[in-house]
Amino acid sequence: MGRGIAYSAAVAGFQVVLQDISEEAIGNAKDYIEKLVEKSVDKGYVTTEQRNNLHENLTYTTTLEEAVRNTDMVIEAVLELMDLKIDIFKQVTEYAPEHAILATNTSTMSPTEIGASTPHPDRFAAMHFFNPVHRMKLIEVIRGMDTSDETVEVINAVAEKMGKETVEVNELPGFVTSRMNCVIGNEAMNMLMEGVASAEDIDKAIKLGLNHPMGPLEMADLVGLDSRLRNMEYLHQQLGEKYLPSPILIKYVKSGRLGRKSESGFYDYGKEYSR
Repeated sequence: MGRGIAYSAAVAGFQVVLQDISEEAIGNAKDYIEKLVEKSVDKGYVTTEQRNNLHENLTYTTTLEEAVRNTDMVIEAVLELMDLKIDIFKQVTEYAPEHAILATNTSTMSPTEIGASTPHPDRFAAMHFFNPVHRMKLIEVIRGMDTSDETVEVINAVAEKMGKETVEVNELPGFVTSRMNCVIGNEAMNMLMEGVASAEDIDKAIKLGLNHPMGPLEMADLVGLDSRLRNMEYLHQQLGEKYLPSPILIKYVKSGRLGRKSESGFYDYGKEYSR
């Protein structure tokens, strides 16, 4: 998600520093972004001028201090773990300018709780991007209890410049889209486990019968089954039995079948996979 956000922001004309924890991760991100922009130019989605702007606007680092010390806005995109997010923002606020707006890219978690760990919770909110970021138009903007109107205005302006549309959501676990998506995906997993239909036919039924662009099992593979499990566990803790994770999801994560990133989930994604 972080590399997708960085790509979209840099193409839109923002100066962006993309930070990750290792040279290998940064190298993978850079390779992904460079291939994506060339493919986008070839397909006419991005102009050559935008491509050139991206290369000029985007820099990479493994050092958090270097990434945030001159920034006006920080968007975090780490794993859906509350303690990790809070720890990241404690580090960010040591180095970022006092005026900087801070945003967490979370699909379920409380911006109030994360923002309370920062010196200025009025300048903190959640920006929920969708995968793949360069294609998906929506950003959910979630206020924390102390988020100011000015912070939301800036976030909306940034989103608009990135070519996105926003919806403003009152803070409750899972917001709008994740609550719906997790319920649909979890039921699809239960149906697969019960033998109602194959993964292919469950997804086909949802795409053709309900006009969803992607089936729920394909979507879970794209998000990452480990990420989906963390989301379900958090929503189950916060909202009750409706969000009890499907046993097949737990089993797949334990087996290391995590979706596209492990080349195996509800579908296989080897070299010959052509979906």
